[in-house]
Amino acid sequence: MTMERAFSGLMGLFSLFLVYLAIGYVAPIAYDPIGPRPYPILIFSLTALLTLVIAFRPARFTKVIDLGYNNVVLRNLVLCVSTLLIYSLIFEPLGFVVATTLMCFAVGLLFAGNPIKSLIFSVVISIALYVLFDIALDVILPLGILSGIMG
Repeated sequence: MTMERAFSGLMGLFSLFLVYLAIGYVAPIAYDPIGPRPYPILIFSLTALLTLVIAFRPARFTKVIDLGYNNVVLRNLVLCVSTLLIYSLIFEPLGFVVATTLMCFAVGLLFAGNPIKSLIFSVVISIALYVLFDIALDVILPLGILSGIMG
C-alpha cells in the first residue's frame, strides 16, 4: 500500500510538472485556432488529478493486492524494459522495420511464444506498421540498413 501511494504521489507531481511545461508550449505551426497546447494540458491534468486521488485516498477505500511477483515475473519485467531500451537505441541505426522486428521477436519470446510464430508475426507486424505509417499516415520513419533496398 505504501509503495502504491508513493508511486502515485511521484507520478502526480511529475504530471503537474508536465502541465507546467505544456502551458508554455508554443507550436511553430498551428492548424487550428487553439493549437496543439490543450491536449497535453488536459491529459497531464487528468493524470495528475487521478494519481493524487490514489495517493491521498482514505485507507478504508483500499485493499491489499497480491501482485504475485516472483523471480520469473521480475526477470521478465527487467528483460522487457531492457528490450525497450535497446529498441530505442537501435531504432535509427537499424531502421524501423529491422528494429521493430527484433523488439517484437524478443518480447514474443519473453511471453513464452513459439519462436517460429514469433518471428513470422514480428516480420509481418513490422512491415504492416511501416506501410501504415508511411502510406496512410504520411509519417516518415527511418529505414536504417534497409535504405538501399526500400528507399
